[in-house]
Amino acid sequence: MTERATGLLRAWTRALFGSRARLRWLHLVLGGALLMPYWLAGTVVIGPIVGSDNAFTGSLPHQFGAYAVALPVAALTALFPPARPLSVAAARALCGVPGQLLADGPAHSRAARGRTSAWFTLHIGLGGLISGASLALPPFAVTLMLLPLSGAVREWFRAPDYPAWQLALFPFAGIAMLVALAACVAAAGALLARQAPVLLGPTPADRLAAAERRATELAERNRLARELHDSVGHALSAVTLQAGAARKVLDTDVEFVREALAAIEETTRRTVGELDSVLGLLRRSEGDEADEGTVATGPALDALDGLMSRSGVPVSLTAEGDRAAVPPPVSREAYRIVQEGLSNALRHAGARPVSLWIAVRGEELEITMENPLPSRAATVRPGGGRGVRGIAERAALLGGDAHAGPRGDVWRLHARLPLGGAR
Repeated sequence: MTERATGLLRAWTRALFGSRARLRWLHLVLGGALLMPYWLAGTVVIGPIVGSDNAFTGSLPHQFGAYAVALPVAALTALFPPARPLSVAAARALCGVPGQLLADGPAHSRAARGRTSAWFTLHIGLGGLISGASLALPPFAVTLMLLPLSGAVREWFRAPDYPAWQLALFPFAGIAMLVALAACVAAAGALLARQAPVLLGPTPADRLAAAERRATELAERNRLARELHDSVGHALSAVTLQAGAARKVLDTDVEFVREALAAIEETTRRTVGELDSVLGLLRRSEGDEADEGTVATGPALDALDGLMSRSGVPVSLTAEGDRAAVPPPVSREAYRIVQEGLSNALRHAGARPVSLWIAVRGEELEITMENPLPSRAATVRPGGGRGVRGIAERAALLGGDAHAGPRGDVWRLHARLPLGGAR
């Protein structure tokens, strides 16, 4: 036998009797098991018509008539939404179909339910035929293979007196039956594997829902990234400045060093609390319910005085309107915008005075912040870094806008937040 013929034989053997073929056979047998209740109900309907009371000893018209009645009934029951997750789980485990090609979750749209019904009907229809053949053909094939070897088998089989050369053909006929059964199983399993992505794959509505879920997850990740950046970035900038100033006057101004260390302690303590809150959200498992109190936590405008006192830069605040009337979501985002603005001022201009205006006018909250530009223009980043981009994202999520850039000899940050953006 040539090498090519040997390779073809191995490929055919793997296709008919390999692990994938065996799993698909189990999948078909499962379909046959699922068909049984519908088939038994069909025998009750067909029995009086063909004049038989026993489905197992009835004629072939009785059994195939019950089969024909069972399939439409099964198709109707598969229209319920939970049918798709069960079918998908079985197809992923036994049919050899990549999981990403199949839909997740129940079928809610009419098109998805129709496809699931078609799949379920095809699965149990083929499964019933393959299961019946798997029960009937192997015993018959083994009997044929034993006919030339045992007179008792020939007597039980009531076989006529065949010539010896004819008896010698019966084992080959039995083997051919088993190979034909394996080929039918492989063909039926391959048909189900090809149809699974078509009938159990995601519909356009499923793809849209998955895209919305991914967008929601991405927005949540971006929000947490902004929280970490603003909170930790501001704390590190303030601590670095305070520590550097304390180091310079360590031997001459002990009182200033004491105040700087106290500010560092307060800043790091508060930041650790905020960091724990954000990390708690990151550790939350996907299936956990997130209530408003867990997700929407963090300092707001009422903590602005504490922020300015430990920011590391002198801040002059001009306020207009009632900050207490600002909705909590807008108030929290406004706090983060001010915090990031102070961090940028501290990072690029050092401990130089910052002017801050906060005004509540009608249905808007306006934030304006100005600080002198650093003496070395090269250190200024006109496009801003992640912090400036994060400020713009926070404002956009609330339906507002924010801009930052040089204006004359100052760096100016202006943000407009609609109070209705909390909704």
